[in-house]
Amino acid sequence: MSLTSEDYIQYRIAKSKESLRDAKILAENGSWNACVNRLYYACYYIVSALVLQNKINTQTHSGLKAQFNLHFVKTGKLSKEKGKLYSDLMDWRQKGDYGDMFDFEQETVEPLLVEVEYFIREIELLIS
Repeated sequence: MSLTSEDYIQYRIAKSKESLRDAKILAENGSWNACVNRLYYACYYIVSALVLQNKINTQTHSGLKAQFNLHFVKTGKLSKEKGKLYSDLMDWRQKGDYGDMFDFEQETVEPLLVEVEYFIREIELLIS
């Protein structure tokens, strides 16, 4: 079976939504660092679907962020706040996953659940 770029786009959209569901479960259990990790990946997968649909090639997480900002934030297709959210989550995931003696708190992470949900919806609209 040969997969098309549309197959990959739909797969990444599904992975984005799955990561958001996982983040909600982790939040319910107070696992704030892991929740931030899943929120980042929810954004990562939906952004990767968007750039794939637009035939933009990237090789790394940083490259994806750069292309996202260049083609969608700087052009006004998405707000600067959406670009900042994605950038912040990328940084926070690194900090939460690899930083010693660092733990996110509920007050910081809970509002991100709603922001990421809107982020995904808005990008889905661009894809469709």
